[in-house]
Amino acid sequence: MDIESLSRWMDAEGLPGAGELAEVSPLSGGSQNELYAVTRGGAKMALRRPSGHKVETGTKVLLREALLLQALSGTDVPHATFRGVSSDLDVIGAPFYLMDLVDGWSPMGGGWAAPFDTDLAARGELAIQLADGAAKMARVDWKAQGLEGFGKPDGFLERQVDRWLSHLSAYKFRDLPGLDEAAAWLRDHTPRTFEPGIMHGDYQFANVMYRHGAPAELAAIIDWEMATIGDPLLDLGWVLVGWPPEGDAMKYARYLDYSGMPSRDDMLEHYARVSGRDVSQIDYYVILARFKLAIVLEASVARHVNGEADERVARFGDIVLELMEFAASLSRTTTLR
Repeated sequence: MDIESLSRWMDAEGLPGAGELAEVSPLSGGSQNELYAVTRGGAKMALRRPSGHKVETGTKVLLREALLLQALSGTDVPHATFRGVSSDLDVIGAPFYLMDLVDGWSPMGGGWAAPFDTDLAARGELAIQLADGAAKMARVDWKAQGLEGFGKPDGFLERQVDRWLSHLSAYKFRDLPGLDEAAAWLRDHTPRTFEPGIMHGDYQFANVMYRHGAPAELAAIIDWEMATIGDPLLDLGWVLVGWPPEGDAMKYARYLDYSGMPSRDDMLEHYARVSGRDVSQIDYYVILARFKLAIVLEASVARHVNGEADERVARFGDIVLELMEFAASLSRTTTLR
């Protein structure tokens, strides 16, 4: 990275701090993007850019993320403060955007941080905060925030099954028990209407950060690369994919200890109260979330089978089968008609 060029760009944009960068150090950014901590003049920011081998394909997604962060300014949705964006490859060789560095912790950094590792009552509040973040996203006036055209909400739910089956067909290499059953149920039970809103697309404990210490407080929702304007209730369904008590039977899909979590009804009540949305059809969204997540993860499994992915994704194979099994199972046991 050309640090001098980045410094000049930051000066020209009037960003916090002044002069040369005191530090540029890599952070965990996932497989699609790289993330760096950037410090100068006491200002601490994060720089996000596409991974080196995905600059061309990742540019559109990255610029969409930047647009969304800009749009969230002035809302009560917890997010990193947006600072600036550039698509000029002459600055650092790739498009990028800058945001404030979030002071907080992620459950993906080693599980529950203190005191939530031992205090189960406090841990339960982390879940309520997670539901709260989804609810706050759902109530944003997205048109007023300049997100007209950010997604295609018309027919969003009707497109889901065919879209993800088409996605799967590009790399399908094995049968997924429960796939046809879940797909048929989803087609037959698609809600007739919904209120469009901001949808994160991968909303879960892995994609939020909390402020240090108790009481639990959501510091920021992160990793917006799958965000769109769709049905926000799918984010809530995503949260509840492995929720107790039904999710207690899952052996592979959980990555955290759910001891101390509030009941499913408590999560639904909080979301409904904050968002003002009807949650009576939540089983549809949980089934769709399991169906979609299984297909998304199966892409990584297929790449591993073809020798194109890290050995670590091999474990996704069992997760995919479990998610699809539980999608079909809930379609049989739900009281939603």
